[in-house]
Amino acid sequence: MPHSDDLLWGAVADISRFAALLTMAELGLADHLAHGPLSTSDLAARCDADAPRLRRVLRELAGMGVVRGAGPDAYDLTERGTALRSDVPDSVRSSIRMLGEEGFWHAMGNLPATVRNGGSAFAARYGHLYEYLAANPGAGKLFDDYMTARAIPFTEGLAKRYDFPDTATMVDVAGGKGHILATVLHANPDMRGILFDLEHVADRARELLAAEGLAERSEVVTGDFFAGVPAGGDVYLLASVLHNWDDDDAVTILRNVRRAMDPGGRVLVLEVVLPDDEAPHLGKDIDMRMLAIFDGGTERSREEYAALLDRADLRLAEVVELGAGASLIEARPR
Repeated sequence: MPHSDDLLWGAVADISRFAALLTMAELGLADHLAHGPLSTSDLAARCDADAPRLRRVLRELAGMGVVRGAGPDAYDLTERGTALRSDVPDSVRSSIRMLGEEGFWHAMGNLPATVRNGGSAFAARYGHLYEYLAANPGAGKLFDDYMTARAIPFTEGLAKRYDFPDTATMVDVAGGKGHILATVLHANPDMRGILFDLEHVADRARELLAAEGLAERSEVVTGDFFAGVPAGGDVYLLASVLHNWDDDDAVTILRNVRRAMDPGGRVLVLEVVLPDDEAPHLGKDIDMRMLAIFDGGTERSREEYAALLDRADLRLAEVVELGAGASLIEARPR
């Protein structure tokens, strides 16, 4: 078969592989296998599953290299499969569970309807993503865990590759649980931070910042960034924020930041920046999720971000590659 056919049939098979991984993540199979091999019947009993059906999923997972046979009708966890344990630093379990969550599954499965109708099938059924997460605490926790895991590589890149002002106050706009703010404050011990987000996020952020020993150097403020953001910051971080909104809404957010910031301040936009060519790119994959979930949310190119900043009386000063497909766009007042 031609190579293109391999690619297309591989994509068809990927739905089955993802479903098997989702089953592994939801049932916590990697956690149950963490201390050694188990028979299928023992594993089924531990995760309250049907043994014959679980056996078929394990067979698929073995073909993917995340488990391996360990004697008659028994399985063990592989090194690759360890990444699905919930207690390892780079666990992908929450990410898989989030992408298989009911609303997200509906969104991706109805992408054709979204494209045909010109509006997100997810939004039509559930409303805006953040309303959905606020109304569904279980999904909200999954989303927080997913965003934390997804942010680890480029958060470390941000702390190492960007030169923050020594005594600055950074306002992390829509900062979620505070994992990015905590990383930056640890790397810059003379900085202070303000985490700004919706009320239902605030308690989780306070807990994380306190657990990181940063309660004295940080503050959690609640509000709506369409109405305004905390004033007087030296650095305003917008991490994975603007891609959730159409151009007009993104400009509104940026204008509110521009009004709030000190004259010598700066805005840091942390996003995946799309290339101008047709080569495969992580941002193009993520853009399919943005298209499916949001009415107007989109990944953008450098030129498109520069245009948004210009409308908000900001100028694009620098783009810093952070790794893991993410970039940091630094903007300054005009």
